[in-house]
Amino acid sequence: MNKTMDRKTFLSYLGTGTAALAAASAGLGLLEGKASAMTGTADHLFGFKTNKVSGYFNPIEPTDIDELVLPKNFKYDIVAAFDDVINSAGEKFGSGCDYNAFFPLKGSNVRGLLVTNHEYSTIFSIGPVKDGKMTADQIQKNLYYLGMSVIEVYRDENGVWKMDTRSSYARRINGFTPFQLTGPAKGIPALKGATSVQGTFANCSGGVTLWNTVLSCEENFEGTAAVSKLPDTHYGWVVEVDPFDKSYLRKHTALGRFNHENTAMGLAADGRVVVYMGDDKKDACVYKFISKNKYDKSKGRGNSALLEDGTLYVANLKSGKWLPITLAEVSKAAAKDPSLKNKFKSQGDVVTYCQEAAKLVGGTPTDRPEDIEISPFDNTVFICHTNNDSHGNIHGHITRIFEAGNDLGAMEFDFEIFAAGGRQSGFSAPDNLAFDSNGDLWVVTDISSSSQNKGVHKSFKNNGMFVIPTSGPDQGKAMQFASGPVESELTGPYFTPDEQTLFLSIQHPGETTQDLSNPTSTWPHRRGENMARCGVVAISGFKLQ
Repeated sequence: MNKTMDRKTFLSYLGTGTAALAAASAGLGLLEGKASAMTGTADHLFGFKTNKVSGYFNPIEPTDIDELVLPKNFKYDIVAAFDDVINSAGEKFGSGCDYNAFFPLKGSNVRGLLVTNHEYSTIFSIGPVKDGKMTADQIQKNLYYLGMSVIEVYRDENGVWKMDTRSSYARRINGFTPFQLTGPAKGIPALKGATSVQGTFANCSGGVTLWNTVLSCEENFEGTAAVSKLPDTHYGWVVEVDPFDKSYLRKHTALGRFNHENTAMGLAADGRVVVYMGDDKKDACVYKFISKNKYDKSKGRGNSALLEDGTLYVANLKSGKWLPITLAEVSKAAAKDPSLKNKFKSQGDVVTYCQEAAKLVGGTPTDRPEDIEISPFDNTVFICHTNNDSHGNIHGHITRIFEAGNDLGAMEFDFEIFAAGGRQSGFSAPDNLAFDSNGDLWVVTDISSSSQNKGVHKSFKNNGMFVIPTSGPDQGKAMQFASGPVESELTGPYFTPDEQTLFLSIQHPGETTQDLSNPTSTWPHRRGENMARCGVVAISGFKLQ
């Protein structure tokens, strides 16, 4: 980063001490310069394999205007927005854009499949909800517009990113799409004996597997399940889809049922698959799943079976231990309460009522653990604890976990508060995280629309994206790269492998709109329209070093 950059430094960031502690904990040297090899992480974070820097920029100041604001010499193209037609069948792009993942076609950096999550509906997608009750038509629209989109995108000869609606891959996955269940909860009474279920919705963030499929996370599913008269226990799981195979649709119950934010997949030292997960609620826990068997690259998608059998753990931050959430441990903890003992009759019950089970065995309640990412440089694990106003943690923080022996499969860990939100850092409510190949940490924020530009959040203005170098002269400084439109949230950052394009979702602009004739945002400002649309943009302007 440019030595002249002068963004406020995190007061709680430990500077050189953080790198030194990481080195001491992980048995590594200081993280100077670019990494030289890919470690066993799966999210292909910001084209890490390319070993190229994502580019220099002059940081911007916070803004409150109704536009996506970027540094000088950067531009964005809208590749898809709510209700755009995505294929020849006339299917429409969904609502509440969140996580993105780019899959190159034939190794191309300028053409590929883009998978996007759709978290929830707004007044712009289903209309005003009167007296808090959706009509039958609104329920149908809500289920249709949630879930996921697979679209084909490309950069044309003029450098403009577009959607190719002729693609044979383009499709919607939504609240009507059938999914097969796997793992211990398949067919149990708590799921009404179901071995397959209808649809996925409330899809927040996600992750890419080591075998090149997408894991999508069902987060705040309760309301949609209730209004749609669908069994509550059929939702709140981690979903797996294959962008290249329409028939491959799974829900992996072994990973637990809760308000999932994302997944971060890596390998234990012995070759077993490890999946870290956060539960986006106040006083919720941090989890990891370790497969019973080992990853075998030659099996390709066959490795998905690893997510069907393994052990789910919850973090106890006081002891620095991962505690197993197993029937034996839950039964032992619930022995004094007959009603609880009867509730947990099988491991399927344990994963279905995971939030309760996790606390029974000693999981530590935390402040909304959202995105979790594994550093591709040293196997430390970063967690965005977005906030918890019930505990006075208004601006949130980023936690960094050091697994014992630098092994993702370890049962013990240490941790630090890597950074804290607030006036001193220039941002509030960290949400999604990602690394670029130069070791910089990219952070997007999630200040609620009702709090933006008010009270203690006034100085931050609209939600934004920040870059934090982890080494070099600007180490520990938060520099703002983007500011979103009014009442929006920036989500799902994902780079092409050459790090020349950044895909980013603009979620719920104009979220507090009550009257469609008087919207609080009209982004993306389409000619002849007076409404806001969520969408995905492709940001260009990155320069190689």
